[in-house]
Amino acid sequence: MLPGVIPYSLAYACLKLVNYSFFFWLPFYLTQAFKWKASVADDISIWYDVGGIVGGILGGIISDHLRTRSPIVVVMLILAIPSLFLYSHSPANLTTNAGLMSVAGFFIGGPANLISAAISADLGRQGPIQGNTEALATVTGIVDGTGSVGAALGQIIVPELQERFDWQWVFYFFMLMTILAVVCLIPMVYGETKTLLSRFCGSRNCGRTCVIQQRDDVDVST
Repeated sequence: MLPGVIPYSLAYACLKLVNYSFFFWLPFYLTQAFKWKASVADDISIWYDVGGIVGGILGGIISDHLRTRSPIVVVMLILAIPSLFLYSHSPANLTTNAGLMSVAGFFIGGPANLISAAISADLGRQGPIQGNTEALATVTGIVDGTGSVGAALGQIIVPELQERFDWQWVFYFFMLMTILAVVCLIPMVYGETKTLLSRFCGSRNCGRTCVIQQRDDVDVST
């Protein structure tokens, strides 16, 4: 198995559970919690998708610039935890609810888009399988398929939690799954952060070495 496939697959299972639960249950939650009409709930729930789109784009740009993925994903997931907590206490105000929903979508949907698209493609281009389109499809299928298992389990667990307890416990469950996603990615973050720091420190040392060399050349010439 290629490095990173299992951690990202497990993390995506946890994350896709949360992401798809929002997709499927958000309008119902809005009608139940705030007594809004179904048409209003459908219109407001679009803002979760807007946040996810923006989060995926910005996360992709930043991770491309830094040439590393998992640290960006983990930072976004850590910030997703308080955003979920805040949204669970959102008032019955359309503007405030839409704003908090967009923030939650940014930090949940953004990393989900990164893992399902850019990171899956990166994993499929590693080492001996680089350039092998069949291997790329296999890796993408493993990651997305594992995520789908998590999403399916979410559709069983969410209504049970809501019926036995209340919606607040559903959000606690979402926070727990987000934390588990972070835990799954800790080995990847450790390795990629070391690489990023060594690359950064290496470039700084190269610049310092060049300055020292220039000074030595000047001393020799004088």
